[in-house]
Amino acid sequence: MHLRDALNDYKRYRGDRTRFPGERRTTTGRFAGDGGRLVHVETDGSVRDFSYPLVGLAGIARSRFGVRPADAGDADVTWFEAGATQRYRDGTALIATDHETAYGRVAQYDLALDDVHVTHFDASAADRSLEIVACVGFAPDGRDTRVGQLHHGDVVEVYHAEETDYLASATGVEAVRGVAFGGFEELLDRTPAEYPRGGSATPDAHPLSGDVVCVVPTDAGTATLATLLTTRANRPREAALDAVRTAARDHDRASLERVADRRGPPTVASDLPHPDALAADLRVLSLLSGRTGLRVAGPDFDPYYAHSGGYGYSWFRDDSEISRFLLEADRRFDLGLDDWHARSAAVYRETQLDDGTWPHRVWPFDATLAPGWANARLEAGDGVDYQADQTGSVAAFLADADGDNRGSLERALDGLDSGLAADGRPVTCQNAWEDMSGRFAHTAATFLEAYSALVATGVDGIADRAADRAERVYDALDDLWMEDRGVYALREYGEGHERAGDLDGRCDSATLALASAHRAYARKGDLDERRLDRLVSHVETVVAELRRDTDAVAGLVRYEGDEWRRREQEREKIWTVSTAWGAHAAASLAALLADRGDGRADRLAATARDLLALVLPGGPLCLDSGYLPEQVFDDGTPDSATPLGWPHALRLATVALMDDYGILER
Repeated sequence: MHLRDALNDYKRYRGDRTRFPGERRTTTGRFAGDGGRLVHVETDGSVRDFSYPLVGLAGIARSRFGVRPADAGDADVTWFEAGATQRYRDGTALIATDHETAYGRVAQYDLALDDVHVTHFDASAADRSLEIVACVGFAPDGRDTRVGQLHHGDVVEVYHAEETDYLASATGVEAVRGVAFGGFEELLDRTPAEYPRGGSATPDAHPLSGDVVCVVPTDAGTATLATLLTTRANRPREAALDAVRTAARDHDRASLERVADRRGPPTVASDLPHPDALAADLRVLSLLSGRTGLRVAGPDFDPYYAHSGGYGYSWFRDDSEISRFLLEADRRFDLGLDDWHARSAAVYRETQLDDGTWPHRVWPFDATLAPGWANARLEAGDGVDYQADQTGSVAAFLADADGDNRGSLERALDGLDSGLAADGRPVTCQNAWEDMSGRFAHTAATFLEAYSALVATGVDGIADRAADRAERVYDALDDLWMEDRGVYALREYGEGHERAGDLDGRCDSATLALASAHRAYARKGDLDERRLDRLVSHVETVVAELRRDTDAVAGLVRYEGDEWRRREQEREKIWTVSTAWGAHAAASLAALLADRGDGRADRLAATARDLLALVLPGGPLCLDSGYLPEQVFDDGTPDSATPLGWPHALRLATVALMDDYGILER
């Protein structure tokens, strides 16, 4: 998304109650992709790349498609409109979109194939012969100016410096022209600019522009467009031209269906519980994955960081939690994810810092350091701008994963110890939500889980040392207990805060991590009855206090007093991560209680089922696409990164855990 697109969106939505102006939302439509390009297909058929974090190439910034009669010369274009029926075909990543036009139905099929994206149109059901009008705006090297075009008959090449993008059709491209941007008057006009400017497909000169407008003839009512993203260094022009022509020539609907059946995440057996949810979770986590195996948190909907800090990066917290949940679900359901686990473990070993910790966030396309604000361990000194829970989460996964991880685990243990204060709790640092600093219950939970997982390895020199640290963290958690509320505090205010040493008694959904952490601890440590009583009180109170129910939605808010991205809403917004976390925490505690023959297990199981239902397909927080957006307004409007990987992994693991203990409603 570039400045002109952002300004157009700002002009459309600056007064909206729930939409943040200037963003490129993905709360409608679907994504095609499975580890290569990440291409969004809106319900009006327009396609747009969100690929840069995954492949290092920018690709398509904007597009628009329509039809016109083939025998009517320069007839007006009938542009496809938003709201068309759209679906994934048979659980694959192939997207089918049905457009209703004045001439009849036109079907569109989209599939991303590594560095190629294919869009196939079928207008054979129309009442007259049609041709496709395509407007595709490329942004090679992320640029929308100083971009050039080369026309090769059936292929258009758009280039800047390194990145070169190609558009091809097997039936040819006709009436090709570029689109010049408007001047300052258009930028300052309060009315959004039309795209393409002029709205026609009349032949014209092609200026220095990344936007291509062309007419694509149909053959027996069908036409296929293919786009290819590459660099001059990786693929010479002739090789690129051959590749994009081959993609356009070889893919019709039938071939796309065959390819889609072979690609993508493993197929979910129909006899597994909630197979539609499991399939959606695996599809989402696959499409968010880069070639290193690292995943973006979600599609980067706010490229100018006007309302967020960006989402198109890999956080080691999110990614390793996803890896751990995938491992748990795979062991229960035999999903065939061995390659996924191995790639994750390998890239965590590669990115570990010398002191045993992990940096704030990295680029998933090559695992190099990405822009961030919590890299104190890479700077002089040990400042509070470090998120210690990330190291805890990665260590917990590596301790449980197969492979030779000993060296990394030894360093991770050093890294954890360096973040542990003398009183047995983590030092002052940033929290999981990245909006405050202190000594957090959630951070302590990740340390307890990591140390407990290290104990479970049984490795000499690691397990015994980790056991001592786990005991220290377990005992120190008592310092955060708030008897008057029956919960563990969100944090102890850290040094430098005016309330340093006091407890922040607000309920925080991140503290629900204490449930799974204590379940991990109980496998090797002695979990006393007082602690178990406190955990039951904590989970039930946090769920009750953070629960929101409106006429449109229900779920858990992030924490009490959360003001982020509320727009005009007076109260906190519901988060799918928090709701799924609540389900997983209740299920974890139910499992822990069931193992001890405690009758309270049934009560917690009921809570888990109630919360899980909110994020399952058909629930108020799950979109028709199967996606879970990060947040939802009280009126039901989804917001922020969509789909977000973390709640999908939580949903997957919660279904597996509850199925394992027989507490799941099928």
